[in-house]
Amino acid sequence: MTPFEIGVWSFPVLMLLIFLRMPIGLAMLVVGLGGTAWITGGSIVVLAKLKTETYSTFSNYSLSIVPLFLLMGQFATLGGMSTALFKAAETWLGHRRGGVAMAAVGACAGFGAICGSSLATAATMSQAALPELKRYGYSGGMATATLAAGGTLGILIPPSVVLVIYAIITEQNIAKLFLAAFVPGILAAVGYMITISIVVRLFPGQETLRERVPMAARLAALGAVWPVLVVFFLVVGGIYLGWFTPTEAAAIGAAGTGIIAWASGGLTRARLADAFLVTAGSTAMIFLIVLGAGFYNAFLALSQVPQELSSQIVEAGFSPWTVLAVILVLYLVFGCVMDSLSMILLTVPIFFPIISALDFGLTPEETAIWFGILVLIVVEVGLITPPVGMNLFVINAMDPATPITQTYKGVMPFVVSDIVRTVILVMFPSITLFLMRLLH
Repeated sequence: MTPFEIGVWSFPVLMLLIFLRMPIGLAMLVVGLGGTAWITGGSIVVLAKLKTETYSTFSNYSLSIVPLFLLMGQFATLGGMSTALFKAAETWLGHRRGGVAMAAVGACAGFGAICGSSLATAATMSQAALPELKRYGYSGGMATATLAAGGTLGILIPPSVVLVIYAIITEQNIAKLFLAAFVPGILAAVGYMITISIVVRLFPGQETLRERVPMAARLAALGAVWPVLVVFFLVVGGIYLGWFTPTEAAAIGAAGTGIIAWASGGLTRARLADAFLVTAGSTAMIFLIVLGAGFYNAFLALSQVPQELSSQIVEAGFSPWTVLAVILVLYLVFGCVMDSLSMILLTVPIFFPIISALDFGLTPEETAIWFGILVLIVVEVGLITPPVGMNLFVINAMDPATPITQTYKGVMPFVVSDIVRTVILVMFPSITLFLMRLLH
């Protein structure tokens, strides 16, 4: 077999190992090392790769952002910021049709701005919002679906761990990617709120309205979220004001969030140790996937699969928009069976060279950033797409009384909202690139 054929056959082998429940990081590591040994015809190259690839992967300074953002999310949870955000949003929106559910989405967006993880946002906000949604008469399916969809804002609104990984893979500027994600993130939150408004009107009687809260109480609740604003300004504002780099911003954000959590009484010595352990466990899981992807992608480069596919598609004369549409549909399909980080690490090294070779009327940097945001959005859809939407299972575990089938049914309007938003951002790249062009 030629190296190209070996590379092509590696995909079904990899999928088979994943379906046999081998951890995806380990599966990519095994297939990558095995494919490299097959192509090179010896184990010496593989042993050398074990040393050089591991060192080159984990010596990347930008990877230090990942545990810092994860730790910041842990501290934010302990500091009670999720509850404060939900209470503030509820006082402003709770008296409207679907207002409590809209408040949950708004709180998820706010918490995502200081967390960077979808699963953490979904799990944390469910603790604050799920009892309130049930108290105001929302069905189990509607309540869990709202929180699952709102949780996806954790990886779209900066800072985002997945965006950091994408930036490292494609060698793009992290700050510019964060900037480009703002408008799509806001559109996502607004789209979810509009979806809730439509659903409660099409299917009335599944919620009760909360009494209108006086303006003084609203302002007091809004004042309680000042720690979130401080952390967000320090992390994101500090990056764009040139005070520090994204890595330094992550460290400042983690330290600042920890101080706020300690001052509020939520962070004790025992909880600090637990926060470190949870962060370490999550980081180890992510880094194993990153390492496995590094070996697998090195093998793909050796087999010339991305380069061959890119040249063949360009020579075939397909429309760039057709190619982009097919890639995004493939992401939607992958999202039904894979988690977001695995999809990014497995597919971007294959699809990114193809997209880079096509002409969308943008500069190479703009194309890379625009494609990254589109990928992030469709990966986000995968988090709430049955049968293996990770957020669906996280939220459903918080509410065992609600059958997972009801959550599946309740989340479909939010999936439609995501698809509509994706189509709009594909048709009008300037929406995504507006802020980046304005400030850079």
